[in-house]
Amino acid sequence: MLTSVFIAAVSLALFWMAAFTLWWQMHAWRTPEVLASTRFSPPDGDAHVSFSLLLPARHEQAVLDHTIQRLLTSSHTDFEIIVIVGHDDPETTAVAERAADRDPRVRVVVDTHERKNKPKAMNTALPHCRGDVVGVFDAEDQVHPELLAHVDHAFRTTGADVVQGGVQLINFHSSWYSLRNCLEYFFWFRSRLHLHAQKGFIPLGGNTVFVRTGVLREAGGWDPECLAEDCDLGVRLSSTGKKVVVAYDSDMVTREETPGSLVSLLKQRTRWNQGFLQVYRKKDWKQLPTFTQRLLARYTLMTPFFQAFTGVIIPLNAAVALLLDVPVGIAFVTFLPAVTALVTFVFEVVGLHDFGKQYGLRVRFTHYVKLIVGGPFYQILLAGAAVRAVWREQRGRTDWELTSHVGAHLAPVDREDVPA
Repeated sequence: MLTSVFIAAVSLALFWMAAFTLWWQMHAWRTPEVLASTRFSPPDGDAHVSFSLLLPARHEQAVLDHTIQRLLTSSHTDFEIIVIVGHDDPETTAVAERAADRDPRVRVVVDTHERKNKPKAMNTALPHCRGDVVGVFDAEDQVHPELLAHVDHAFRTTGADVVQGGVQLINFHSSWYSLRNCLEYFFWFRSRLHLHAQKGFIPLGGNTVFVRTGVLREAGGWDPECLAEDCDLGVRLSSTGKKVVVAYDSDMVTREETPGSLVSLLKQRTRWNQGFLQVYRKKDWKQLPTFTQRLLARYTLMTPFFQAFTGVIIPLNAAVALLLDVPVGIAFVTFLPAVTALVTFVFEVVGLHDFGKQYGLRVRFTHYVKLIVGGPFYQILLAGAAVRAVWREQRGRTDWELTSHVGAHLAPVDREDVPA
C-alpha cells in the first residue's frame, strides 16, 4: 500500500512539474497580442543613452577580434567597448590591444585576480565605465548593428532600469545535442523570460543585458563568488523593485554557439545549476513583496534539485511500476508524466519549425528525428549536470569551469530564403 501511494505521489509531482514548465515555455505564443508585445519597438532615430559595453575574455583569442569588429559596426553613435583580459592570458591580451590601437572606442582593462571568473572581471571594469548604461556581451557574440539603437529607445520609452535582449545559439546543425541546446535558448529568451519579467522576478541572462550604471553601482556590481552572476543580479534587482524589460526580435538577437563537446556542455550546465543553488541559499529572493513572486523564485532557483531528483527517481519509479503488482489506478497515474512528455515533444517540433523559419535555417526531416530521439538522452545529461551541481555545492567546490569557443556559429550554415 505504501509503495503504491509513493509511486502515485511521485508520478503526480512529476506531472505537475512538467505541466508548469510547458505552460511557461508557451507563454509568448498564447495569443498574437502577447507575441507582438515581446518585440522591441522601432527606434525613433534619437540617441540619448550612452553605453559602456563590457567584453570579458579569457583564452578567447580565436573569436574575440570578430566580436569587437562586429560591435564597432553599431549604428549607435555613443558607446565604448571595454575588453577585460587576465594578466596571465597574453594571447587574448594581444588581440584586445591590437583592437584598441585601431579604434579609440576600444579600451583594455586587466584583471589581476589570482582566481579568475566572469563577475570578478566585470567588477574590475565597472569603475572605468563612462556610459549611462552598462551592457554585457561574451567574447564570441555576434551582435546586430542596430541593437544598441533599439535598446536606447527601450530605456527612454519604458523607464526601465534593466533591458534584457535576446540571445540565440544558432549552430543547431553541429550535433544532436546542439539541436536541443539551441531550442532551449529559443524557448527561454523568446518566451519564458517575458513571463518572469511580467511577474516581477527574473533571473537575467548572461549577456545582451543592459543595466543603468547608477543602478548597477548601487547594487554593488556582480557577486564575485557566484557561478551564476547574471541570475544573482537579476534576483537582487527584482527584490528591490527595479523595472526589467525583456524584448526579443529574431533580427536583433545576439548569436552564439553551443559548447563544442558533451563534457563542455555538462560542465557549463553544472556551473549554471550550482549558481542557481548559490542564489537560492543567499535568500535575497525572500525580499520579494508577494507570495506568488516568492513561490516562482523558489521553484525557479530550486530547478537543479528538481532535475537531480527526477534524474534519480524516474528510472526507479518506472522499475517499481513495471516489476511490482500495483493497482490499475496507480499504474494509470504513473503514465501521467509520459502524457506531458508527449505534449512537450509536439510543442518542441512546432518550436523547431518556428525557429528555422525565423532564422532562415533549413530544418530537415533528420533534424526532427534527432530532436525526438535525442530527447531522453538530453534529459539524462541535464539530470547528470544537476546531480553534479548538488554534489559540488555540498563539497564546497566553487572553481569556475570555463566554456571554450571556436566560432561554430560564424561558419556557413544551411540557409533558405524565408519571408521576413
